[in-house]
Amino acid sequence: MANAWIKSTVLFLLTAITPFLLSPVSHAQIQPDNPFPRVVLVTSEGDITVELNREAAPITVKNFFRYVKKAQYNGTIFHRLVPDFVIQGGGYDKDFQAKPSYGKVVNEAGNGLLNEYGTIAMAREREPHSATRQFFFNLNDNKSLNPDNGDWGYTVFGRVVEGIEVLEALAKLESMPFDDKTGWRDVPAKPPILKRVEVVPAD
Repeated sequence: MANAWIKSTVLFLLTAITPFLLSPVSHAQIQPDNPFPRVVLVTSEGDITVELNREAAPITVKNFFRYVKKAQYNGTIFHRLVPDFVIQGGGYDKDFQAKPSYGKVVNEAGNGLLNEYGTIAMAREREPHSATRQFFFNLNDNKSLNPDNGDWGYTVFGRVVEGIEVLEALAKLESMPFDDKTGWRDVPAKPPILKRVEVVPAD
């Protein structure tokens, strides 16, 4: 009888904690009611703290957190570096294999946030509503990436609040005009790694 009770108790505990083991970031950590949640991008060059703007870009921030919650950014690389322009990542692993995405999101450019130095924005293809999981940091005030005369622009959804020196260090890495291995342009000679994304607990 005692053994049966112990087994049922263990089974109950395993059932209760399994969802937390499978989900690296809890719902509480996501802070759904915080208009300006913060995350730390732990990179191979150091930590970058980003304040996201849920008020201006609610769809984009929600999409970003989908990947954070499932640890889908962990171990990805910054695969594109254009000096004085952008550094882009979040979409490929260290072997340059594309990571799976949840699908495309609505372009929220025109929300009042501009592609200025130190901001984070969504990368996309030519089609305006084609962003999925890749993002970039602006390494300059990139007016050409803002909406203009019918051009949708690129959705800014946050800004660096700590670790700007790490972003500057990333910006100074060697970048190859053309990479024979991938056939891509502007690939860092040694792509920096985004080890993980941590949600900063609310005060």
